[in-house]
Amino acid sequence: MTLKKYLIMMSLATVASLIILAVIVFYLNPQEAGWWGLVLFYAALLATLLGIFALLGFILRVWLTSAPIFHQVSIAFRQGAWFAILIVFCLILQSHSWLSWWVALLAALLLSAIETWFLSLNQRGR
Repeated sequence: MTLKKYLIMMSLATVASLIILAVIVFYLNPQEAGWWGLVLFYAALLATLLGIFALLGFILRVWLTSAPIFHQVSIAFRQGAWFAILIVFCLILQSHSWLSWWVALLAALLLSAIETWFLSLNQRGR
C-alpha cells in the first residue's frame, strides 16, 4: 500500500468512526442500551482516537524528523494505539470510580515500557 492510499484510508476510517461515535452519543440511551451500548461507545471512541493520534503523530514525525517516511508510519500508528488505549482505559476506570492518579500513572508507565521495548527491537533490527 502506498503512503497516499494509507493516509486516505486512515482519514476515511477516522471520519467514519467519528460519525459512528456521534450517532452513538446522540441517539443511544445508556440506560436502555445496556452493556452492549457501552461496548459500542468505547469501541467507536477507541477507533476515533486511534485514527486521530496516528495521523497527528505521523504528521508531527514527518515534520520533526528526517527518518524514512514508511518507518514513521508504523511507529506513529503504534504510539497512537497506545495513547488511545490509555485514554479509553482511564475512561472505563473513571466510569466505575476506580481511577486515581497513581493508577493512570502506572498504566502510562506500563505502556511506555512496552513502547520502549518495541523501539529497542526496531533499533536492533536496523
